[in-house]
Amino acid sequence: MHRSKVILVFLGLFLCLYTSCKSKKILTDASKAKSIDKGSLTERYAALLNVKEKELENEKLYRFIDSWIGVPHRLGGIDKKGVDCSGFTFLLENEVYNRDLPRTARTMAEKVKRKYEQDLKEGDLVFFDFDGQKFSHVGVYLHNNKFVHASTSKGVIISDLKDPWYYKYFSRAGSIKP
Repeated sequence: MHRSKVILVFLGLFLCLYTSCKSKKILTDASKAKSIDKGSLTERYAALLNVKEKELENEKLYRFIDSWIGVPHRLGGIDKKGVDCSGFTFLLENEVYNRDLPRTARTMAEKVKRKYEQDLKEGDLVFFDFDGQKFSHVGVYLHNNKFVHASTSKGVIISDLKDPWYYKYFSRAGSIKP
């Protein structure tokens, strides 16, 4: 009996050591796979926007977006502790495109040369009328009807312009006048 207990303990220790070594290997393989799955910045955003990677010419734009995704909404905010839609757009346009814009969505709308939706290009602005307020929300157009903005409920996110909820409030879009 004593010998069988020793064998059982030995087998238990062996299995424990064997599976723990194996699980470390699995974790290492999983972390490698995760970094491969993430891919490069442009690969990830090309997949998200459903475009070819070479269509994303402005890597600076996607690095900027990547660093802000998930930052919470804060009315009047203009830093990574919290940002509102016009603050985010103001910072993005300034840092990525070196363009000076007014600080509010409404005054930004006055600086835009209007475009039809099908003519929008990366970096153009999109405006929405929420709560009956003209140009109360702004975002930056990316590709394939996707735009980045600071949502009041989810912070900085990428949304679809054709999403029925956003589309019913969509009011204007265009490029910033020189």
